[in-house]
Amino acid sequence: MPELTEEMVTDALKDVIDPELGYNIVDLGLIYGITIQNGQVDVVMTMTTPGCPASNYIQEGTQNRLLDIDGVKDAHVTVVWSPAWDPAMMSDDAKRYFGLA
Repeated sequence: MPELTEEMVTDALKDVIDPELGYNIVDLGLIYGITIQNGQVDVVMTMTTPGCPASNYIQEGTQNRLLDIDGVKDAHVTVVWSPAWDPAMMSDDAKRYFGLA
């Protein structure tokens, strides 16, 4: 089994789609940090707005996707509101998709 890397986790999290925007949470810039230690993956993320009606869905989807990665023994997702999300945090691909680039 290959060693878990941040790239592996990031690639897997691209499968998690924000249902309101129809785009993945990584390219939207919602992932603020990934920590990997002994099979434990901790993700710090945000939502596009504090009142995001899909926040539970996205958080659970993130948790479930992490647990599906080979080698992940446990996963924890923490949602933070600081710094506040801004469209400038999106990847160039996402900005083009939404007509912002």
